[in-house]
Amino acid sequence: MSGVLRMDRMPHIWCPGCGIGSEVNAFAEAVKRSGIDPKKLVVVSGIGCTGRVAGYVDFDSIHTTHGRAIPVATGVKLANPELTVVVFSGEGDLTGIGGNHLIHAARRNMDLIVICNNNFTYGMTGGQVTPTTPNSAIASTTPYGNYEYPFSLPFLVDAAGGTYIARWTSMHARNVTQSIEEALQRKGFSFIEIVSPCTTLYLRRNRLGDGVDMLQDYQEKTILKHGADTRETAIDFQGKIVIGKFVDKQKPTYLEAVDKCCVKLVGDDYQLYGKTIPEREAEAKAEKERIAARRAAVLAEENKPAVTKVSAKIPVKTAAKKVAAKVVKKTAVKEATPAKKTAAKVPAKTAKKAATATAKKAAPKMAVKAVAKKAATKTVVKAAAKKATAKPSVKKTRK
Repeated sequence: MSGVLRMDRMPHIWCPGCGIGSEVNAFAEAVKRSGIDPKKLVVVSGIGCTGRVAGYVDFDSIHTTHGRAIPVATGVKLANPELTVVVFSGEGDLTGIGGNHLIHAARRNMDLIVICNNNFTYGMTGGQVTPTTPNSAIASTTPYGNYEYPFSLPFLVDAAGGTYIARWTSMHARNVTQSIEEALQRKGFSFIEIVSPCTTLYLRRNRLGDGVDMLQDYQEKTILKHGADTRETAIDFQGKIVIGKFVDKQKPTYLEAVDKCCVKLVGDDYQLYGKTIPEREAEAKAEKERIAARRAAVLAEENKPAVTKVSAKIPVKTAAKKVAAKVVKKTAVKEATPAKKTAAKVPAKTAKKAATATAKKAAPKMAVKAVAKKAATKTVVKAAAKKATAKPSVKKTRK
């Protein structure tokens, strides 16, 4: 994640069990898999716990004022249509104070991706009731239960004109990744709701357990239904949650409608931001080819380490046994090595001592032999000398 997040701002502020971390992880994975250029990606968010996402991602980002994430994102897209603009914020920011901007961006079919973390409360400001808090749920401003009728966000955005609408929970990380990846590859207003009740204020106040209990509820109470009628996607307190991809259709985006109208009025001389329509079409085609190449490279890199995947499937117990066997083997080798060295040293020392003792015993005998040899040599020399001196005297006598 170091290439996607600003690691100098870690650790983050989100509570244990909060689903925003899983959503950010899914978003980062989707960006890598989509093949889009990170330098042309902008993340915009408003105020709240989810609004902090813009400050943690390592892309161009804007942490704007409460409820104004979508209009700021609209301005960024109009200023530079080549950018991919993502709005990542909470339901209080997007559908409460920012609700008017949400429905008009969907109505215009602005080319934006809106990721909404729906945690049923204003988690950063004390746990007040929001436009999506289920009926009868307790909040700080409704201590005896919520008596207001909540929004069904997929139904709201569908009625306003959104062209891509999906809903998941923070437990369905792979589905969230897939939906964000699809939204990054298409044009038009895309809306992805991620249900993730606040563990600190909503779950505790309603005595629903902790983050683990919440994940268990997701597993038991979600119903996967692609293409479901958005009128049937309302969320009741502790009731079933319909998830899936509900809407996926194509219609001209806001900028495409502007181009069509201006070409009709001005003619072929009309240029948007100094580029003719053929030039923009050629650039869009080239960008698609670059995205396809980057995406293929990412997928190839993921499928490359087949050996690693196999080794990762080794049961924990087997792996532990192998590690223990290696430790025992290393210990045995370490213990055996000094013994061998000692065993080798003992005979060497013994042999050295024996050789020294033998040499000492043999030394006197050798000395005696040498003395005897010298004495014998002297006797022989003396005898020879006497013999040599005696011969001439005998000859003289005979004469």
